[in-house]
Amino acid sequence: MVSDGQVVVKFGNILAKHCLDRRCSMELLRATEHTQSISSQLGIVARVKAVTGESRASSELLLSNVQNLIEAVQHVLRAAEAACVKGLGQPPADPEEEEVAAFCQQWRKNLTQHRAKEALHSDWDELGLRKTRGAKAEPTLMSLMQEQPPRSRNIPKHPNPRKGHTIMDRHL
Repeated sequence: MVSDGQVVVKFGNILAKHCLDRRCSMELLRATEHTQSISSQLGIVARVKAVTGESRASSELLLSNVQNLIEAVQHVLRAAEAACVKGLGQPPADPEEEEVAAFCQQWRKNLTQHRAKEALHSDWDELGLRKTRGAKAEPTLMSLMQEQPPRSRNIPKHPNPRKGHTIMDRHL
């Protein structure tokens, strides 16, 4: 969990660097800093728990930190979605940054297609409001990450990624 939190932090930092909207970029940086802090804290709590053994207090603290990390990651992904919608500048020739940009472009394309389909085939009630029953939810970055096939051959056995691996080689 800690290493996956670090992957999300790196993802968020790359997007924040290329986001064209300053407010979205700043929000994304705040969210990644918060996620970095919680991820580090979780790593410390996990190491202490491994040394001290089973205790109810340490288990509750560990669980609380895991829940906080999940919420922080969700915040990063929502901020990343906003940054993608506002627009991203052209990334440099760094393969890792190109991969992140391509991933975000794919999500934005899926979102645009979804919204176009909804506009064409939506049902409206008598007040002119869109009916929510039966409507498909908009695609999110989280759902796109979950659709990606696991790349288990590229995931290192230890939490530190090997040199040459990119941010998206890890499956969240």
